[in-house]
Amino acid sequence: MADTQQQTIEYQWAYSIMDSSRVSTFIISMLLIVYGSFRSLNMEQEARDRANGSTNCLLNPAAQVQTDSSVQTLDTMQALCLPLGASISLLVMFFFFDSMQMLFAICTAIIATVALAFLLLPMCQYIIRPCSDGNKISFGICGRFTSAEILSFSMSVFIVCIWVLTGHWLLMDAMGMGLCVAFIAFVRLPSLKVSTLLLTGLLIYDVFWVFFSSYIFSTNVMVKVATRPAENPVSIMAKKFHIGGVVKEAPKLSLPGKLVFPSIHNTGHFSMLGLGDIVMPGLLLCFVLRYDAYKKAQGLTGSRLTYFHCSLLGYFLGLLTATVSSEIFKAAQPALLYLVPFTLLPLLTMAYLKRREVCNR
Repeated sequence: MADTQQQTIEYQWAYSIMDSSRVSTFIISMLLIVYGSFRSLNMEQEARDRANGSTNCLLNPAAQVQTDSSVQTLDTMQALCLPLGASISLLVMFFFFDSMQMLFAICTAIIATVALAFLLLPMCQYIIRPCSDGNKISFGICGRFTSAEILSFSMSVFIVCIWVLTGHWLLMDAMGMGLCVAFIAFVRLPSLKVSTLLLTGLLIYDVFWVFFSSYIFSTNVMVKVATRPAENPVSIMAKKFHIGGVVKEAPKLSLPGKLVFPSIHNTGHFSMLGLGDIVMPGLLLCFVLRYDAYKKAQGLTGSRLTYFHCSLLGYFLGLLTATVSSEIFKAAQPALLYLVPFTLLPLLTMAYLKRREVCNR
């Protein structure tokens, strides 16, 4: 009996990994990357069809990004500066959160509303299609929008308003999912060089702020910012206009900079994954998916294992390794420390082997 209990304690970390909250984290994060990548590829194809009037031409991924003005392509300098900008933003939120929390909450709600509308748009298009002619409705200086776009935006506003009033984690996750998909779809990497520079810089950023920030600021800055709730704008406005008796119970808001999943078996336990741990590797996978599509259009695919499959498998293994590490060390881990090598190294190895195979022919 004692031996059984000892074995249970020794392998408790393995049971924790199979917890429902962990499994949800794995499944949802991978689905968001896959969906965001294919959504980006579909946007490229639609933009190209509008520009060329043809559906049979696939361009080089580096050139595809020029077909849609709404897409932002990161160059080398932007890739190098992004970790620095992220560090500055982190410090601003760390030092000035109390005085700026209402601004943070409002800006986050506005951005999340637009991103969530983008996430819901395909579903709304499917619902509206049988009873809509596809014509756009004019809203004056605001522009022209289809019925599906109006419906998706209305649903998004409704969800964000309910989140503000309730602070429910599920609505926060929905907003976070919208942010992930929108970022992957609208921000693109033009080359493997830029991808490597960006992910390497973000790896250093993540490791520093998780492991070493406590030596300088006497606390883990990354964890502090990620878990810090903001005052509800409704409560703040109620106090300002002296109507606190009506809405005084509005909860504090956990800003959607992360996805949280509750455990079914362990009440009160949540697994958390930062949006950057989904978005940044997702940008790389989006790039390799576009490259695979280009190769397929050129008839150059030689095997069923594509770069996208290889990178997606690496992402899963990296996420698994990060989870195991957090359970073993019982401390927050910089997920990019594991995700970047597990996605980049298999990709670079596969590219090297394929190039060598071509050279030997």
